[in-house]
Amino acid sequence: MKIGFIGLGNMGAPMAANLVAAGHDVIGFDTATHPEGLTLADHAVDAASGADVVITMLPSGPILRAVAMQIIPVMEAGAVFLDCSTVDVESARAVASLAADAGVLALDAPVSGGIGGAAAGTLTFMVGGSDEAFRIASPLFDVMGQKAVHCGPSGNGQAAKICNNMVLGATMIATCEAFALADKLGLDRQAMFDVVSTSSGYSWSMNVYCPAPGIGPQSPADNDYKPGFASELMLKDLRLSQHAADAVGADTPMGRLARDLYAQFVEGEGRVGVDFSAMLPWFVRRGRM
Repeated sequence: MKIGFIGLGNMGAPMAANLVAAGHDVIGFDTATHPEGLTLADHAVDAASGADVVITMLPSGPILRAVAMQIIPVMEAGAVFLDCSTVDVESARAVASLAADAGVLALDAPVSGGIGGAAAGTLTFMVGGSDEAFRIASPLFDVMGQKAVHCGPSGNGQAAKICNNMVLGATMIATCEAFALADKLGLDRQAMFDVVSTSSGYSWSMNVYCPAPGIGPQSPADNDYKPGFASELMLKDLRLSQHAADAVGADTPMGRLARDLYAQFVEGEGRVGVDFSAMLPWFVRRGRM
């Protein structure tokens, strides 16, 4: 399959490399990075022209919209615009509408799994768009990930990602709070993990991605909190969740509080470039406000 891949950062570059390794003809483009081992175009339009599928991995909704306006006019009817960025639902649906007007199929397919999952080809894709577009893209999901869930029409992939990461952000905060409280109560961290991980406090944040170094499976906490999933990206996703909640009048007080705490952590404390689980040492240092 001929693939244009636009956005070759920490996530996009390994995803594109996996497609190349699987035998696909990939032409990449990025304004800032030029990873080795990939055939690169001079412009996004050149990467998209004549491609069966164009994949984008971009940092924001406005950038996605700008790129879409450039490349959709040069895409062939029946080609698939596969956006793997995490952006607002409105941008995803606006791009899908623009694609439909040009006879191009569109999918919004944000991912879960982080940089490690992108490199290992074990991402999970949450996909919005038509059945036909999903069928065409499915072999690519199989290369880049371990699972792709078709969530419904355009925009629903972004909706699923936003809801998932709102849960993740809130549960990670609760997990970090619990460890900090256990420390202050004199409860051994391993004992707390052994109890919580096998009882009603069980969660992915505790059992798979434990924020306490040396406890549970290997996680970024065991590597000085190097991401992983960076704290500023969690803040971005929590802000998207609250933007979406405002748009539809949903009451999400835990999601709102999680956003505010990550904003304080990232922007107030300057904790950029660390894993989102690095909230644990922050809570350990804090007292009751």
